Amino acid sequence: MNDYDALRDYLKKQSLPEFVLSFEAIEEIIGAALPRAAQRASWWDSLRSPQEKMPQREACLAGGYVATRLPDGNRVRFRRMK
Repeated sequence: MNDYDALRDYLKKQSLPEFVLSFEAIEEIIGAALPRAAQRASWWDSLRSPQEKMPQREACLAGGYVATRLPDGNRVRFRRMK
C-alpha cells in the first residue's frame, strides 16, 4: 500500500465530473502531510512527464481523475477522465 491509496479510493467513490479539494482535505484523506513538492503544479500534473512514475499521479489516474493544482497554491482541481 502506498501513501496515496486512500486518495485513489476516495476518488473512485466520487460521482462529480469536477471538484476542488484543499491541501488540508487531501491530507485528511491520506492521513499524512503532503510534501513541500505538492506546492509545485508539476507535482500534480498527470500529463507532464508521463514516463516518470509518481505515486500521487498514479493514485489520481487510478481513481479516474486528472489533478491540477490551482493558482492559489493550496488547492487541487480533480476532473474526471473521459
